[in-house]
Amino acid sequence: MKITIGGPPGSGTTTVARILAARLNAKLISAGEIFRQIAAERGLSIEQLSEIAEQDESLDREIDRRQQAYASSLQHAVFEGRLSAFFVKDATLKIWIKAPLEVRAKRVASRDRLKYEEALSAIKMREHSEIKRYERYYRLNPNDLSAYDIVIDSSKFTAEDIASLILHALERLKADESKGKEQIE
Repeated sequence: MKITIGGPPGSGTTTVARILAARLNAKLISAGEIFRQIAAERGLSIEQLSEIAEQDESLDREIDRRQQAYASSLQHAVFEGRLSAFFVKDATLKIWIKAPLEVRAKRVASRDRLKYEEALSAIKMREHSEIKRYERYYRLNPNDLSAYDIVIDSSKFTAEDIASLILHALERLKADESKGKEQIE
């Protein structure tokens, strides 16, 4: 069982992925954590590394390469990242978590101990950078939700509730599989 969880900065993907991985006793592979590790290793902020990544696609390619290697070698994992649904082709379930920009900015401000305006600006800059890079490097629009099985608004549910919703969806999939039910066309 492989699950992908994607969403924009501050939507709660990392929190939900951690909860879900713990509940499923699954390995968590986080593209964001890999990106943050690279930034820390280089003594850069996420925004600074994003700017570098706009000119040097090897950073994104390295994250994707690692994620694809994990996807090939692991059978029981939660993959968290904006493009995970596109790189973990055999995922059992692909989830997108969204939230209004204002909600996300408040979360990031609180998490990173920033002023709201700073968090808002950082999110906008990061999203702009990511969209530009992903379209140029992969010809993908990360806001195209057609790759996802479920879209959840995290401003309406807690992270625990979202994890429970995903677990319920997994249970339904397993039950339908064992009964041989056909999917709705």
